[in-house]
Amino acid sequence: MKKTFTGRVFVLGDDIDTDIIIPTEYLALPSVEDMKQYGFYPLRPELPGLIREGDILVAGKNFGCGSSREQAPEIIKALKVSCVIAGSYARIFFRNAINNGLLLIENDQIQEYVKEGDSITVTVGEKIEAGGRVFPIPALPDDLMEILEAGGLVKAMQKRNGIAREE
Repeated sequence: MKKTFTGRVFVLGDDIDTDIIIPTEYLALPSVEDMKQYGFYPLRPELPGLIREGDILVAGKNFGCGSSREQAPEIIKALKVSCVIAGSYARIFFRNAINNGLLLIENDQIQEYVKEGDSITVTVGEKIEAGGRVFPIPALPDDLMEILEAGGLVKAMQKRNGIAREE
């Protein structure tokens, strides 16, 4: 995982639930790759087509609330979003995201200072730089960073246990 990266911002609101991230009717599709085109469909159907690799989602409080569907963070990761920055996260979404290798950053101030299309720079575990402002962010614990750096929990455990897996 890159320690510092810059990405274009897409701004979402508060209470973005897992039914908004991936609606129930698309869960029957064969793969996350098939599902990703319907990410955020009820809120912004055009969003998956606009997101480019490395973009950053900035949201308000309670991101990922609702059901515990693991596909929600998988969809965001499949869209190649580099991270989500939100005021707060639903607990089960936070864990599912980390387990799938999706970086989440908690910050309840940045949403006031960025607008759609802005570019921000993240230094993992240190700060976010946006619009000439610096927002300090806490470091994640080492065990969570190990999971993120490996690309998810399964890959981290394979690496820790010396099990090579070809993709």
